[in-house]
Amino acid sequence: MNESHLVDAAWQARSRAVCPHSGFAVGAALQDSEGNIWTGANVENASYTLGLCAERVALMYALAQGKTAFRMLVIATDTERPTPPCGACRQLLWEFAPDAEVIMVCRGGPTRLRVKELLPFAFDVTALGPSGRP
Repeated sequence: MNESHLVDAAWQARSRAVCPHSGFAVGAALQDSEGNIWTGANVENASYTLGLCAERVALMYALAQGKTAFRMLVIATDTERPTPPCGACRQLLWEFAPDAEVIMVCRGGPTRLRVKELLPFAFDVTALGPSGRP
């Protein structure tokens, strides 16, 4: 599967965003190590903090299907500047897709980074010590 298919999938996912409050639609397409594409769109509700970002929807969808290795994530927004993942999304991407390439596509063109570049000095299980606890 080539990158343009992943970008198309992210734009298609964006069209399914549920964002009645912010009007800010985001689509994400995550490619696993087998080439499968897992999509997500942001979902808002009246209790704003209970909404989910497109990146987390796609990641959780893939994880729930037993996928654990990821190559690439495309985030599509209709903006001039790229829209990077929020802090919560960065944390989950760090834990489940630390080597993935993140491509943020927008009207201004694509921007590419690795998850590791989005979250330097990240918190993960290694910070919990040998017992897995702080």
